[in-house]
Amino acid sequence: NDSRDLMREWWVQVGLLAVPLLAAYLHILPPQLSPALHAWKASGKFFTYKGLCIFYQDSAGVVGSPEIVVLLHGFPTSSYDWFHRVIALDFLGFGFSDKPRPHHYSIFEQASIMEALLRHLGLQNHRINLLSHDYGDIVAQELLYRDKQTRSGRLTIRSLCLSNGGVFPETHHPLLLQKLLKDGGVLSPILTGLVNFFVFSRGLTPVFGLYTRPSESELWDVWAAIRNNDGNLVIHSLLQYINQWKKFRRRWVGALTSVTIPIRFIYGPLDPVNPYPEFLELYRKMLLRSTVSILDDHISHYPQLEDPMGFLNAYMGFINSF
Repeated sequence: NDSRDLMREWWVQVGLLAVPLLAAYLHILPPQLSPALHAWKASGKFFTYKGLCIFYQDSAGVVGSPEIVVLLHGFPTSSYDWFHRVIALDFLGFGFSDKPRPHHYSIFEQASIMEALLRHLGLQNHRINLLSHDYGDIVAQELLYRDKQTRSGRLTIRSLCLSNGGVFPETHHPLLLQKLLKDGGVLSPILTGLVNFFVFSRGLTPVFGLYTRPSESELWDVWAAIRNNDGNLVIHSLLQYINQWKKFRRRWVGALTSVTIPIRFIYGPLDPVNPYPEFLELYRKMLLRSTVSILDDHISHYPQLEDPMGFLNAYMGFINSF
């Protein structure tokens, strides 16, 4: 009995020590923005959507091209993914945009925010070229559905270029941490709060190619953007898009298979999230009219970061072909 009492007392002491340490851990200040990330934020703008601030970049006045290209970023990153010649926003819950909680984040709302941004910029009557990645692919599919299926969309899509991510939920292989966070129920907020830079970086690095992995400073930039406005605490809410994706597969895949506009997919074939050849075989079977640009075989899930010139050349070749 004495040994049991001592053991019980030891565990109580451990618990009493762990509680304040955990509280301090969960409320640690977010990392400072690097000079590059600070400059990116300073050069951008905000607009308001239903009382929420949405961050965006617009190259109007810098680039004198009549073409309008709208960039839709992936999960868990932000508009900082892209090259800087077009319109790019941070979706709600990402980057420098607001990250309300609790909040029901949805692909439908993100598409409506994109439409609202274009209205804000006076571009609702222009023909838009969409270039998307990962999570942004699904938002692009919803915008396509609104434009082509119901005619209720508020923008006209001239062309669509997708890249690693989105499209088919059945060929998508989320990371273990993503599975836990999206299906963790009442544990999800707790698990989300326990994610730190070490856990995050070890989870994100494997979706890059072996020779194209980001530096530690680049990973800190991504993490700093996530931690901005306590965004690390809404990751589990954002990940509900995976469940929405399965539920509305027919709507979003159907929008793609019925398109008449030019469409292309830029693919890093080493992608473990959308693996080759499983993903590509289904894509080519379902989208007969689409063309595919396959980058070098060492490029993985983030082709626009791993091979920016190859990605840019593939996209410019596409957009100059019609």
